[in-house]
Amino acid sequence: MYDVTFENGLVIDVRGKTSRIANVAVKNGVIAEISARELPAKRTIDASGLVVAPGFIDPHSHLDGMPYAGQLSALQGITTIVGGNCGLSPVDMAAFFDEQDKRGYVLNQLMCVGHSFSLRRHVSVTDHDAHAGAAQTDAMARLARKALDDGACGVSLGLDYAPGTSLAEIDAMAQAAAEYGRVLSVHTRLFTQNDLYSLYEMLAASKRANVRLLFSHFVYQYSGFGTMEPAIDVINTARESGLDVWTDTGMYTDWATGISTATFDEQTIKDNSLRFGDMVVATGKYTGQRLNRDLYMLLRKKYPDTSVICFTGWAEEIYAAMKQPYAMPSTDAAEYAKGEGHPQIAGSFPKYLREMVREQKLISLEEAVYKATLLPAEVFKIPQRGVLEEGYAADITVFDINTVAELAAMPDIGEPDAPPRGIPYVMVNGELAVDSGEYMHTLSGRTIRY
Repeated sequence: MYDVTFENGLVIDVRGKTSRIANVAVKNGVIAEISARELPAKRTIDASGLVVAPGFIDPHSHLDGMPYAGQLSALQGITTIVGGNCGLSPVDMAAFFDEQDKRGYVLNQLMCVGHSFSLRRHVSVTDHDAHAGAAQTDAMARLARKALDDGACGVSLGLDYAPGTSLAEIDAMAQAAAEYGRVLSVHTRLFTQNDLYSLYEMLAASKRANVRLLFSHFVYQYSGFGTMEPAIDVINTARESGLDVWTDTGMYTDWATGISTATFDEQTIKDNSLRFGDMVVATGKYTGQRLNRDLYMLLRKKYPDTSVICFTGWAEEIYAAMKQPYAMPSTDAAEYAKGEGHPQIAGSFPKYLREMVREQKLISLEEAVYKATLLPAEVFKIPQRGVLEEGYAADITVFDINTVAELAAMPDIGEPDAPPRGIPYVMVNGELAVDSGEYMHTLSGRTIRY
C-alpha cells in the first residue's frame, strides 16, 4: 500500500508537454507509480478537476533558510529554491548546509555563493564604488572555489549593488563557475533604465569563460522606456551564436531593495528619472508610506535596513519576457516580518499561472508548468526533481487552473504576504507542506549539494 495517492488529477508530463487524467502514488518520499488504475494508499486525495504538477522550482530567491519566507513560498506551490543570489550569500557554504540539514527546512535548497556583497566584504572591499585589488580578487576566487567544492550550485553577482566591480572580478567569478560546470547568475548593473551595456558586459564575460549565464529578474532590469524588446533581441542573438544564456523573471515590474544600497543613491535616482512619489516603504515603522525627499533622507540616515519598492516599468513587458523559451518564473522573495514586503513573496507563481495561462493565454498550461519545473531543473542540473516520474522525489504541487490567483498586494493598498487561492496541496519529499490550503509547518526539505 502506498503512503499517499493523488487521484483523478490532470497530471502534467513536462518532458512531452502533455497531460492526462491519472493517479499519482507516493511512497517513502518518492513517486512510486503513475497510472490510470486504482492505487490504494493510506491516504487518497481527490484531485478531480485539479492539476497535478511537479513542485515549482524558484531559480531566484533570497530565503536562505528563513522560516516565514519559506512558508509563503510553499503556499504558492514552490518546493525547491535557489538562494544566495545577487551577490549575497553565506561564505562558508559547508557550515550553512550543515546547519540547514540539522535544523530542517520546509523547502529544498540550492545555494549560489555571492560575490558582490559577501565575497567582496570578506576580503575587506567595503566601498561599493571601489575595485578589488589583484590579491583581493585572487582571494575571492579561492573562496568561490571552496564554496563550489562544498556544494554551491553556482556563483552570483549583484553588480547593481557593487558598481565598482572590475572586469577582472567578473572574469574571476565566471571562470570559477565555468571550471565546475555551474551557473553564473547576475543582477546586472543599473546605469540607466534604457541601458543595454550591462547585457553586453556579461555576455562578453560568458563568452570568455564559456560559462552558463543566468540573467536575474530580467523584467526588473530591462522593463520600461522601450528597453525590453531590444534586450530580448540581444539575448536571442547571443543564444543563436552559441552562448549558454538563460533568464529568470518575475510577474511584477515594480522592484524592491534596501534604501541604503547603491541602487537608491541620489545619482542613480537622478540618472533614471525616478521620483520619490513612485516609491513606497515596504518594511519598518513607515511601511505603506510613499516617499518624499524628507522621508528618503530620514530612511537613508536612520533606517538604512528599510526596504523600499520603486514603481516603474511597463506591465506588458512582463509577458514579452516571460514567454521566451529560455525564461523561467522567479520570485526574488526574501524574509520580511508579517504584513511587510513586496507581494512577490506570496503571489509570484499564482500570478504567473493566472495571467500567462488563464487570462492572457500566452502559453499553454503544459508549457507554463515546464517553465516552472523541468526548465530550472535542467539549467541548474538539479537531480531527481522537476518531473513527475517513478523514482523521482515526491515534490508535487496541486492547483486549480480555473481559480488560482494571488491575493497579495502592494503594502500601500493591501497585504503583501496574503496567501494565494487555488493551491490546495504542496508536497515536499513525500510530506504535505500544504494540506487543504493550510500550511503544515513541515521540515521535509533538503539541501541539494553539488
